[in-house]
Amino acid sequence: MGICNVTPDSFSDGGRHFTPADARARVDELLAEGADIVDIGGESTRPGATPLPAKEQLARVLEVVRYAAQRGCVSIDTTSAEVAAACLDAGASVVNDVSCLRDPALAQACAANGAALVLMHSRGTQAEMKGFSEYPEDAYGDDVVGAVLAEWRSAAARAIALGVDAAALALDPGLGFAKSAKQSMQIMRELRRLCDAHPRVLVGASRKSFLKLVAPSATPEQRLGASIAAALEARRAGASVVRVHDVRETRQALDFESLCNNPDGRCPSRPPHGRT
Repeated sequence: MGICNVTPDSFSDGGRHFTPADARARVDELLAEGADIVDIGGESTRPGATPLPAKEQLARVLEVVRYAAQRGCVSIDTTSAEVAAACLDAGASVVNDVSCLRDPALAQACAANGAALVLMHSRGTQAEMKGFSEYPEDAYGDDVVGAVLAEWRSAAARAIALGVDAAALALDPGLGFAKSAKQSMQIMRELRRLCDAHPRVLVGASRKSFLKLVAPSATPEQRLGASIAAALEARRAGASVVRVHDVRETRQALDFESLCNNPDGRCPSRPPHGRT
């Protein structure tokens, strides 16, 4: 899953793809580099970000979603049911919800359109987040993975009750969201538990602040090595999807590992995005 932030203030690449032309170019770039899904968002989810009205989100993303949907699989990154419904009508087939279903209407929009729903574990809103990877170390007791799974399952049960097909739900543990760096790292260490508990797990570690554990002074764009290592670890643990900024580099790493582990020396087949 490649990231297309149509925002001026996202934590890593805010402003780079904010104009319609730049956003369309970003979609083309992601697909050419090997993305299987393009995740488009018009609202920053960085700590302290204020909520953006649905009308403004749609002004940013709707035409980009239409453009991308003609070329491949599209996910809309939003917590707004209004935005989700409009983007599903425009051709998106996945909703990426970082609120862990704070708004039940989001599940209803997915159910009405037969869309997949990624529920990311989080606690509270982005505006309430105090900082990057800052969270009380005792907030999850002695089992952060167990707590995350229990809270996610509660949200999933609500979504299913509202009509979402259980097979259309994906679990995102929410690395960096209402979690300290150590808590996010513990989730990475025990990711196999989550993958064993649910068949569809999405991991978004790319450029995130918890990677400062191995690169304390690195800026988000300087965390490429750790981001790729996290993607490889996620796949080894059984994750279905990795959400990344650097598609070409991550794709190369994943495909090279496949070559190393494939007895006949061939890469697995890929969707037809022009890759060889």
